[in-house]
Amino acid sequence: MNTSAFWIATLERTVRTFAQALLAVVGADGLGVTDVDWGATLSVAGLAALAAVLTAVATSGGTHGPGVTETVRRSGP
Repeated sequence: MNTSAFWIATLERTVRTFAQALLAVVGADGLGVTDVDWGATLSVAGLAALAAVLTAVATSGGTHGPGVTETVRRSGP
């Protein structure tokens, strides 16, 4: 957890999670499943992103990556 590779991977996962949650709520709104405003939509996506960061930190105990079984590869020789 104390490496830049961990935080870069965590940032990437957080951005992906935010985008996925945002698209899911907007898509559900487009299908008529839900009717939410942008504030609530961004709030849901932000909460999902926060959960992704907290999950990465909580599960970083035995690995080099943000996931339970992940290992972040370092670039270079």
